[in-house]
Amino acid sequence: MQSNLAAKGGHEGNRATVFVIDDDQSVREAIKNLIRSVGLHVETFSSAQEFLQSRHSDVPGCLVLDVRLPGLSGLDLQREMADANITTPIIFITGYGDIPMTVRALKAGAVEFLTKPFRDQDLLDAIQQALDRDEAARKERAETEDLRTRFDSLTPREREVLELVVTGLLNKQIAARLGTSEITIKQHRHEVMQKMRADSLANLVRMAEKLGIPATE
Repeated sequence: MQSNLAAKGGHEGNRATVFVIDDDQSVREAIKNLIRSVGLHVETFSSAQEFLQSRHSDVPGCLVLDVRLPGLSGLDLQREMADANITTPIIFITGYGDIPMTVRALKAGAVEFLTKPFRDQDLLDAIQQALDRDEAARKERAETEDLRTRFDSLTPREREVLELVVTGLLNKQIAARLGTSEITIKQHRHEVMQKMRADSLANLVRMAEKLGIPATE
């Protein structure tokens, strides 16, 4: 566990950070010391408002969040983050947990809901899961953005050809649909494959799906 978590720290400029929000200073310090003991960077806050003002929303990492806080509650912060499209994974901690509260938090995407007092290892396991989830989500977003850039490099006609190719139409069928020659469609199709960096039709179809382009008419 220690080596896996520590590896999530990454390089100093882009290291994963665990943000801890709890109004109890002794709890904040205890959690901070635990997280630092496995080599992770940690920042602590006494309120949700203080965290929001820190402008760390796009830093890789996760949030260890107390449910009951002065002012904006943990669940309210979760909702505000969702509304603002801030996708930092959340681990809730509370001394007053109940089933409806737990269900609400987990349905809204929380990684874990731990009731105080919890075992150190349970929190570290949850942090590992949250950091893995954040890393996977960031990788997925980066890949989609790269695909979007490739798609934007296509001409309007090449986009039309791509959209028809992934539906399974043959070159001559696409040519008839677009009112041009089959050889012209072959040229467009070659350009599409090159610009999208697709090495097969199946690969192009998967790319189109990620971009929200339907593979069937």
